[in-house]
Amino acid sequence: MTQAPPAASAPLRRALAEARSPRAPRTVPYVPERALPWGGPGLPLDGPGGAVDLDRALRLSLAAPREAGGRLRPAPSAGALHPVRAHLLIGPGCSLPPGRYAYDPRTHRAHPRGPAPADAPPGAVAVLTVVASRTVAHYGHRAWPLLLLDAGHAAAALALAAAPGDVRVSLDADGTELAAAAGLPRAAEWEARWPGTEPELPLVALWLSPGGTPARERDPLAAWSAHSGPLTAAPLPQPDAGTAPTGELSSTQTLLDHLVRAGRPTWHPAHRPALVTDDILRTRRSADPADLMPPPAPELLAQVLTTARAARPESPAWVAAVGGDAPGLLTPTGPLASGDARPALARWAAGQRWIGTAGAVLLAHGCPADAPPTLVRGSHLAAGYAAGAAQAHATALGLRSRPIGSWQQADLGAALGDAPGRDWIIHGLALAAPPAPPESPHQRTPHPAPPTSSGKEERP
Repeated sequence: MTQAPPAASAPLRRALAEARSPRAPRTVPYVPERALPWGGPGLPLDGPGGAVDLDRALRLSLAAPREAGGRLRPAPSAGALHPVRAHLLIGPGCSLPPGRYAYDPRTHRAHPRGPAPADAPPGAVAVLTVVASRTVAHYGHRAWPLLLLDAGHAAAALALAAAPGDVRVSLDADGTELAAAAGLPRAAEWEARWPGTEPELPLVALWLSPGGTPARERDPLAAWSAHSGPLTAAPLPQPDAGTAPTGELSSTQTLLDHLVRAGRPTWHPAHRPALVTDDILRTRRSADPADLMPPPAPELLAQVLTTARAARPESPAWVAAVGGDAPGLLTPTGPLASGDARPALARWAAGQRWIGTAGAVLLAHGCPADAPPTLVRGSHLAAGYAAGAAQAHATALGLRSRPIGSWQQADLGAALGDAPGRDWIIHGLALAAPPAPPESPHQRTPHPAPPTSSGKEERP
């Protein structure tokens, strides 16, 4: 008999209500990114003879491009803070020797952390973790949903880069198993084990395997979690990383740790839209709001909307808000509602007024106010993952795009006349037509200036 999922706890309901409330986070100075705490000599990822090409997969997904000063990366992130880290669990058949590694996106190297178990499955398992302090410092009580969206975007970036190989993704693996597999303590035990360092909270796992892996090895985390030590490397202490956390940081870490308590993981294959090439993954970027006004062609919008909906089996529902002569909300199967929703979306999305004139806005929605932990975690991770896949497809179609992550009072169901608190906007992706060809000097006409944004934009 299938056991019912646990109901939402009172702290989770309060945290979800707070994140969706109009209360603005307090203003704090920008917190600079800390160096990767995992020391020791980093190894290149382009070793010979590997059926799983980690060098290519990570360079196209999580690496920080050197020409951009190391700050911009292919995967979008809330406030460009990039809190996601990757721990690589390497078995036979990779371009790295078997073992545990921490990946450094700035140097594009892997730092050894310990040996692999003798029964390590073939290929590489990537456990994606988040460090919460910078996102919490900037977004306060709104940070934890953004951390989940960030992890979903990073998972999509790595899955798309590794595809069309045999790539499987789990967004529901148990946090205890993820931490044990990666050789990490749980958040509550971190300070006692590694004082002076910041906890990393594991959220997602991806398995990049050589083709033809036997079905009996379809749970790659089990071998790694059963052999969690001994490790040869611990994180290096960093200034201020081990000090007493603020209330919001401590609450965020505790909440995320609560959300990842689950059962056995489910693994789903990753697919890459046919038009998405390595060059697309290498060059995709979020567009400036001023460039997002021209509406995309209906057939292209429909393709991207379908990609978002089909990206993950557990993905929330997706609709597209459009203006023009026939404004409304569109689903992959037809209209949901009439009328221009974009002005309301602009109010709900942290007051980003440019959204009111965006060409189209894709919206992931669902996750009721009393959703259980598994649904809250799954909805946000899957929404970030689906938006990442949709943005790559939009880029391949020549469309411009920009993720929209922070939503306040965005009760879409209530706005459409349904019961309040049941159907909330979780994530968004603004889309616009490709840039127009250059006009000759005799054809130029003035274009209206887009409305300015009120405050710093929030991404994804």
